[in-house]
Amino acid sequence: MTDQPTRMRGDLGLLSVVSFGVAYMAPAVVISIFGVIAATSKGAAPTAYAIATGAMLLTGLSYAKMAKVHPSSGSVYTYARKELDSRVGFLAGWALLLDYLFLPMVAWLIQAIYLHAQFPAVPEWAWLVINVALATVINVVGLKVADRINRVLLLGVTAVLVVLAALCVHYGLGHGGTATAGHAFWNHASSFSAVTAAAAVAAYAFLGFDAVSTLSEEVRDPRRTIPRSIILTVLTGGGIFVVISFLMQWAHPGGSFPDPDSAGYLLSTTVGGKTFADVANIVGMLGGFASCVAIQASTSRLMFVMGRDGALPRQVFGRLHRKLLTPVVNVLIIGAVGLLAMNLSLADATSFINFGAFLGFTLVNVCVIAYAVRQWRSGTRHSPVRYLLLPAVGAAVDVYLITQLGGTAVRLGLGWLVLGIVWLGVITKGFRRPAPEMHLGSDEAVGPTEPEASGPLLPTA
Repeated sequence: MTDQPTRMRGDLGLLSVVSFGVAYMAPAVVISIFGVIAATSKGAAPTAYAIATGAMLLTGLSYAKMAKVHPSSGSVYTYARKELDSRVGFLAGWALLLDYLFLPMVAWLIQAIYLHAQFPAVPEWAWLVINVALATVINVVGLKVADRINRVLLLGVTAVLVVLAALCVHYGLGHGGTATAGHAFWNHASSFSAVTAAAAVAAYAFLGFDAVSTLSEEVRDPRRTIPRSIILTVLTGGGIFVVISFLMQWAHPGGSFPDPDSAGYLLSTTVGGKTFADVANIVGMLGGFASCVAIQASTSRLMFVMGRDGALPRQVFGRLHRKLLTPVVNVLIIGAVGLLAMNLSLADATSFINFGAFLGFTLVNVCVIAYAVRQWRSGTRHSPVRYLLLPAVGAAVDVYLITQLGGTAVRLGLGWLVLGIVWLGVITKGFRRPAPEMHLGSDEAVGPTEPEASGPLLPTA
């Protein structure tokens, strides 16, 4: 079909993309998981967030390098197939799809749980349907509308965080003064093992900064805008997490709480009263809705690129609406998957997502190393620190994060990979051919071609 559009509308600027990335990360999460981070770190939450920010920045730098070289919406799927092998790229995209496909479901489920807790007259399933429906309509219309909504909701979340920061400073000055501020970063109970363990948990708050790379085909000057957006998203999110967690830790020294899961709400009540805590909770949920919109948007783009390439059935996943230029079918599929959360607990839903994210992070770092080695062989030299050492450290950190996942998450992740390998065997005729790829100058995916990049990692015919 020669008239089927294969490119999305590229008109987003730097501020819009950074807003998308920060909204995806849901900065108000620093309040809801403060108690968990503080308890794990023994009262050094900002130090844990600082370490997590540095760790994620290493992978963010690798994403920025790859986004500049390959300005496509496929994220690690595109990077791995170009720098390693088409089949490895498929498995990278398949693994990331596990994260992206089920993360919207988790986000919507959290929204439904919190809204039902605040407004119990409306059942949880009704809140889930409302959230899924609204986000789906916004993403069908397009990112221009989503961008405006994200900015408004982010302003509300930012205002709440600023007020909370001021209240924590006032409370901290009145209960111990500046002399106790330093204890928020390190105290007599702190230890390296406790803080690094907390950093591994805090790193989960950064899931989504990589989603910025899925917008490469919808921004102006993607080779410049996307790399800058990735780094700015990590630094902005990390800065918010470090500052707010420091002020909250100052207001509540130590890591002892009656219930770590609700410590953020209780602290908001302590420093600002119940009315403020309730308002902050509602605004935080609105910020969570912005995250839901961003997550659904990025997931639909990854599915579209894989469908456009033929890695997923093209007639279903690789199509854009002729007027809106959005992957409408993919958006609807994600919405339908989100409704499955009505039959799942939050613990079951969250166990799906982290394996794919950290595996994808690892592969992005490996792609940078592979790119540098290939460039050196062709006579172009890159900094060994930036293109070898830092990506290697980033990959090691990501592997460590995988080891910190629970057994259920690892088993589900490996099971998902097995399904991907089976499907890959089908579309590559028993791994004898490269996975299909679309050349963007045409509307048809190419058939088996010469192996990409450094050559195949599996035998070809």
